[in-house]
Amino acid sequence: MTVLKNIVVIGGSYCATYIIDDLAPRVHKTHHVIMIEKNSHMQHIFAFPRISAVPGFEHKAFVPFTNAYHETPPHSTSVVQGIATTILPDKVILASGEEIPYEYLVMATGTGRLPLELTTKVQSVHAFNGLQDRVKEAKNVVIVGGGAFGIQLAFDAKEFYPKKSVTLIHSRNQLLNRFHPKLHSIVKERAAKVGVNLILGQRVKMPRNGFPISGPSYHVELADGRLVPADVAISCVGAVPLSGPLLSLSPSSVDPETKFIRVKPTLQITDPAFPKVFSIGDVAATGGNKAAAPGYAQAGIATQNIVNMIAGRNERVEYVPAVPGIHLAIGLHSYVTFYDPAGPGEEPVVRFTELGDGDSEEVRHWYECRCHLIWERRAPGVTDYYL
Repeated sequence: MTVLKNIVVIGGSYCATYIIDDLAPRVHKTHHVIMIEKNSHMQHIFAFPRISAVPGFEHKAFVPFTNAYHETPPHSTSVVQGIATTILPDKVILASGEEIPYEYLVMATGTGRLPLELTTKVQSVHAFNGLQDRVKEAKNVVIVGGGAFGIQLAFDAKEFYPKKSVTLIHSRNQLLNRFHPKLHSIVKERAAKVGVNLILGQRVKMPRNGFPISGPSYHVELADGRLVPADVAISCVGAVPLSGPLLSLSPSSVDPETKFIRVKPTLQITDPAFPKVFSIGDVAATGGNKAAAPGYAQAGIATQNIVNMIAGRNERVEYVPAVPGIHLAIGLHSYVTFYDPAGPGEEPVVRFTELGDGDSEEVRHWYECRCHLIWERRAPGVTDYYL
């Protein structure tokens, strides 16, 4: 009986699932693909801004991994819930002490907050329910961080609770500063229209232990000394690349300042000593935009290179970043799709979508951040969204 070698993918979000979908059917005769993920369920992160304020479908944002890879050959994949702490040249060591050997490794850990913890669906839904209750009871809602998460949360909270004061604070003068300034102008104009207060170019003095999650009202202090009244303040900053486990294998492959993993265009880490270690998605310094679509493209590149290496072929394909784009919710039923200019002298591509507030299935699906697509892909046939 042939003993299969392992390909280990660390991470369980969009990029990780993409590469396992692609890889397992192509290598199942020689390799077993193992996903290591700290969360009990796949987290549909696109829904997180909305379920931070809007109740009713938070349980749908967490999808069981039970039958996640149903389209791959039988027994070709495994899912292990755990936290990878140490990577050695031939195995991954988990916080539990379990050791998982590998021949190929893919770091698809994304970004997040430290320290890492194992989570269950019940814990996660309970945390969002608590935040929703806090927003519901608040008169003044303050959101810190003008990235996509903070912007979407601010618009959703204001539209769902139009009588509340919602203030968005951003440390830079331009929102979504990685994109062309026209996107900032679109968001700023929308904020003025719906009544979201913007404070730009101001850092917040973050409390040592974070903002209170219960108790009386308080103030959010700005760097210039101003005090912004808050019944609830939500921090949408502080996520870091979750590259820590790779330091034990290849410190030179982790940028000491940004903490992103340095990769070649082939998506192998830059350390020539470890050609069978790859990184994709938000944790990797690919030059691509940090989003699901570029992650999908990177998964395809990494898959092809791993398949070629297993087959003994010398060909390598390279990842070429696409024009940065974003699909941004600017209200419960309003979206802007935005692509940066494709070249010098060109204009951004902008498309607005207004779905209205009817009760059609399409409107409901978009209102629920298209959670149904993740369930159809990862848990086909399941209609009990509390599992």
